[in-house]
Amino acid sequence: MRNILNEITSESVSIPTSAGTIRGHVLEPADAQTVAAAVVLHPATAVPERLYRGFAEFLAGEGFAVVTYDYRGTGTSGVPRENRGIRMRDWMSVDVPAVAQWTQDRFPNAPQLAVGHSIGGHALALGHGSSELRGFVTIASHAGVTRAIPTRAERLRVAFVLRVLGPVTARLLGYVPGRRIGLGEDMPGAAMLEWSRWSRLPRYFFDDPTMDAEARAAGVRTDVLAIGFSDDLWATAEQIDAITGHMAGAEVERRTIDPASVGVEKIGHMGFFRRANRDRLWPQVSEWLRRRIEPAS
Repeated sequence: MRNILNEITSESVSIPTSAGTIRGHVLEPADAQTVAAAVVLHPATAVPERLYRGFAEFLAGEGFAVVTYDYRGTGTSGVPRENRGIRMRDWMSVDVPAVAQWTQDRFPNAPQLAVGHSIGGHALALGHGSSELRGFVTIASHAGVTRAIPTRAERLRVAFVLRVLGPVTARLLGYVPGRRIGLGEDMPGAAMLEWSRWSRLPRYFFDDPTMDAEARAAGVRTDVLAIGFSDDLWATAEQIDAITGHMAGAEVERRTIDPASVGVEKIGHMGFFRRANRDRLWPQVSEWLRRRIEPAS
């Protein structure tokens, strides 16, 4: 059996931003001369960098140089309590472009690509860190409107977390203990409060006049693959379209994958990046990325 770990290298890196330092990793083919392109994996909210490790190793084994990282105030990039003022928009407008620029500087001769999970895809869809890209893929990246969640039980659970438990802990503690309340990793309080506010708006951050989201999305000019999953209770097809529909200047391809069609019981909001789905789901993304850098036939 092929052992990808024998074919790639991994390096811990520190990436400066205008407001602090981001910690992450670069994975690339052991023979640096074979790098086909550079790919940044922009993470989801309160999701640690380690979730993306398997997928990053896979892409590196396919010849890509891959950058993974934690947003400031999460994971290895800072203590949430000490970064309580960081908002979701700060991750999108500061962290994402900073990592994109760092990657371009690190691999100046390689085509630039990206994969964004949830809020990572939001940033790309709003033009943050995407101006120099040959294309980008969004995974389960949707307008997080709570009332659009199709099942009542999940809608009530999310509403309680985003409207009660999350905001209360954010105000009392300055951060949200995500690990304790079943919301992934701990996160800065300001990020939770902004997420809570957007979740109550009919069009999510497109209804926030301070975001200029419609104009930013309309300005995206690249190829986009937006993937969702039929069993994802958050990122429904309609809520993914609520994001991609604003990218009028991009070439957008939409895919909704039914778990049964790839031989698994469930995928949901996080499952794409599970190592168990390596052979079922990951190749279609690597193939799409490779087509963005190969000459047209």
